[in-house]
Amino acid sequence: MMRKSFEKKGKPVNTLETIMKLLRYLSGQRVLFIIAMLSAILHTVATLAGSYMLRPIMNTFLYYDPAETDLTARITGLAWGVAGMACVYGVAVFTQWLQQRLMLTVSQRSLNQMRRDLYNKLQTLPIRYFDTHPAGDTMSRFANDVDAVGEMLNTTLIQIISGVITIAGTIVLMLYTNWILGLITLVMTPLLTMASKAIIKLGGNAYSRQQKNLGMLNGFSEETISGQKIVKVFNHEKTSVEEFDYLNQQLCAAHIKAQFCSGIMGPITHQMCNASYAVTACVGAILVALKGFDIGGLTISVNYTRTFNRPINEISTQMHTVFSALAGAERVFQVLAEAPEQQDTDLVPMESIRGHVELKNVSFGYTPEVTVLHDVSLYAKPGQKIAFVGSTGAGKTTVTNLLSRFYDIAEGSITIDGVPIEKIDRSFLRKNIAMVLQDTHLFTGTVRENIRYGRLDATDDEVVA
Repeated sequence: MMRKSFEKKGKPVNTLETIMKLLRYLSGQRVLFIIAMLSAILHTVATLAGSYMLRPIMNTFLYYDPAETDLTARITGLAWGVAGMACVYGVAVFTQWLQQRLMLTVSQRSLNQMRRDLYNKLQTLPIRYFDTHPAGDTMSRFANDVDAVGEMLNTTLIQIISGVITIAGTIVLMLYTNWILGLITLVMTPLLTMASKAIIKLGGNAYSRQQKNLGMLNGFSEETISGQKIVKVFNHEKTSVEEFDYLNQQLCAAHIKAQFCSGIMGPITHQMCNASYAVTACVGAILVALKGFDIGGLTISVNYTRTFNRPINEISTQMHTVFSALAGAERVFQVLAEAPEQQDTDLVPMESIRGHVELKNVSFGYTPEVTVLHDVSLYAKPGQKIAFVGSTGAGKTTVTNLLSRFYDIAEGSITIDGVPIEKIDRSFLRKNIAMVLQDTHLFTGTVRENIRYGRLDATDDEVVA
């Protein structure tokens, strides 16, 4: 059964839509986010300005007339230049710290809201959702997928934004310093873009499958561990191990492909950036030799080439985090997009339930292809005890689910005290039904608290009784 779940590969449904939904979560902290972005811009401006200040300092010492400028004046100018650079770089350091601190706050508050929305959503979903989705997979969305989003929001997002700003600012200064060297560096950009686009498309699919396979493995593990007694009673240990090995191999294969796609991006961009750096340095040296360029300008041009390439390398090495986060966010938003349990309308007010229960020609199936109950009719009087006996899958639990309105019938009618069950408020109905589950479940806490779970206002004496 588990193997069939992997016939359909996990692929990103709509990456752009996922990004827009993530941005809506960030918009809840828009003030801090805007301040963080302004800090990122100021950090970039300060960093680039500090680098540019190196040009006049170098040229002052390399191109001067000893007869017109004495040594003391040159040293004084150097001191003022270095002091100015120190102040500018001090601003860069402070704004970098500020943007990281603010983005950490923004990301954690956004994740807090996402977890709250996800948990609240689960409280509104019908039983059908939990019957058709493994508990472990749901837990994986809470833990692994949300954590993947958090990792991107904590560090990667600000790196990408800062990198884009740095690239834009560097292009302007490179063209201003020497348009020839600037164009040489820009020629490499389309090649990097095409390579990145191909890898991003391949990596997005791989990470989506990885997150899906991780959720399925967690779901299988949770079900098997919680039902370990049943596994041993029926001697299914070998089958269980085989199923686990299959799912584990699926996850391993998806993980290898995902890591390969993200890992190969760094070396490719790094080598292309090195080529750009080498060509810029060689052409710049020729321009200096031909007296068409100053050494200070060449120095900062080569430095700007590194500055231009560095965010590209950093972004490429962080793509695995982006892939994983987008795949995880997509799985989280899939839950948030699920239709909640339908609200009751045209209800019949009832003060109490006496216990006249009647099923007339009831037919029902969990799926349209398979009918579990077919034309079932029965009547139960108040206080009457009725037992349903039958083999597994005969529909015993299904009748209970229908009486509790966990599912709505396909054909026929169910009435309680003469009132159609669909006209009775679900909350009121379930408060008047006592259910002893086949599988016991204890919540974290004391035994007393678990006994009181069905009626939170029960006194201690009532709990003991």
